[in-house]
Amino acid sequence: MFNPSRDQVRLFFCQTWKAYRAGQPLEGAQTLALDALLAHPEYHVLLETPEEALEREWTPEGGRENPFLHLSLHLALEEQLSVDQPAGIRTAYEALLRRCEPHEAKHRVLECLAEMIWEIQRHQRPFDSEDYLERIRRAAGKD
Repeated sequence: MFNPSRDQVRLFFCQTWKAYRAGQPLEGAQTLALDALLAHPEYHVLLETPEEALEREWTPEGGRENPFLHLSLHLALEEQLSVDQPAGIRTAYEALLRRCEPHEAKHRVLECLAEMIWEIQRHQRPFDSEDYLERIRRAAGKD
């Protein structure tokens, strides 16, 4: 299983942005990551300074979202949607698309995924696919 370090993840996003800006071809996961990078112009300055990206810390106490965690969640969701795993996520996401624009729909799913990850870590329990899908379905019902 691929288990990159914090620095490898940050450099991956910075290098993807650099390659895109230079007009170089993107490979593999970079093509999926680019959509998230383009959807978040507020991160572009940071992506252009890898040294800062490697040094900086974002903590819940600091009140700012970790941009690399956020981008990683986007990438995870793209992977889930591309293979429909957990089974049914594509249908649940499509229900969200009927209620809101694509980026907002993705953010609603990301909130569900982030909550799941937090609870898994806090309570040391396995990932529950059906619980995750149910959260997404509930998010599709919200306005």
